[in-house]
Amino acid sequence: MFQRHHIPGTRRWVVKIGSALLTRDGAGLDTDMLAPWISQMATQRAAGRELVLVSSGAVAQGMARMGWRQRPQALHELQAAAAIGQMGLIRAYEDGFSRHGLHTAQVLLTRDDLVDRKRYLNARSTLRTLLTIGVVPVVNENDTVATDELRFGDNDTLAALVANLLEADLLILLTDQDGLFSANPRTDPEAQLIDSARVDDPQLDRAAGGSSGGVGTGGMVTKLRASRLAARSGCATVIAPGRRGECLTQIAGGGDMGSLLVPAQGPQAARKRWLAGHLSVSGRLVLDDGAVRALREGGRSLLAVGVTAVYGHFARGEVVACVDRDGREVARGLVNYDAQDAIRIKGLPSSAFEGVLGFVDDDELIHRDNLVLM
Repeated sequence: MFQRHHIPGTRRWVVKIGSALLTRDGAGLDTDMLAPWISQMATQRAAGRELVLVSSGAVAQGMARMGWRQRPQALHELQAAAAIGQMGLIRAYEDGFSRHGLHTAQVLLTRDDLVDRKRYLNARSTLRTLLTIGVVPVVNENDTVATDELRFGDNDTLAALVANLLEADLLILLTDQDGLFSANPRTDPEAQLIDSARVDDPQLDRAAGGSSGGVGTGGMVTKLRASRLAARSGCATVIAPGRRGECLTQIAGGGDMGSLLVPAQGPQAARKRWLAGHLSVSGRLVLDDGAVRALREGGRSLLAVGVTAVYGHFARGEVVACVDRDGREVARGLVNYDAQDAIRIKGLPSSAFEGVLGFVDDDELIHRDNLVLM
């Protein structure tokens, strides 16, 4: 299992810095805090590590520039704040990294960029190229154009998906807390810092009871969710105090900094990692108990004979969720038949497909190579 002494050997990091750290809890971009983080990242880059920075702060910086004290609720006001704040944020990063002889590149993403297979591969290719030529990508959600349907919701989730995208070794979530505690440290004086744990430890769900402030959209719940999402590609996560001196340097050396959350299993194949990272699906297939067992225990493909109901409007090749009879998601994958055909062949053996549909594309509704357990 991954432990802290393995961190010095890691090669590719995704570092996420939240709004509260970057903007003095909403009072404008804190360039004094930005400088030491950039210096530490430059040191790691000089040591041969590849770094991707996922940065919050555009909306908060726009609020500060406009003198807004409360985060807007209206989508068009949030988009305007992002457009205003993005200019100063990226300029600060470019100026800071250039002092260390490094270039930056702004990469703005929406959920569709990581849901659509072609755009996913394009984003990965671009980011990998930037890393290869020694540039530090600065990634943010494209708040200026993102609608509710296209949003990641928080940059912790975005950072985890970028870690999946690039097969990163380590995801670092810098926060204004010392790490993940056994209880909410703001309300419980007995709360203890969790040094390390597996992401599937059920006690973490009770521990992640923190709440976000008025600037960002995250909290410990989103950070735990992000660590579990990153773990699907074998990536470990450190939730660390961003205001602690030389925090990134200490992490790089394997020191006791923050909370280390480690994957329960090794990396998945890239295709399955992409499927697991989908934030939305096009439909649902309800499975009988036998089909659930076949997927979970036998590593089988999904056959139509094990499907009891079909919901949604989806085309062949789109991602659908596979749920048990109680509605719990078991798996998701690329379906071989569209919704109308899936309804006609549900519950039937593959030998009956041609008689019902007049054709046979595949014997399986979802092939095991295109299916990932949840």
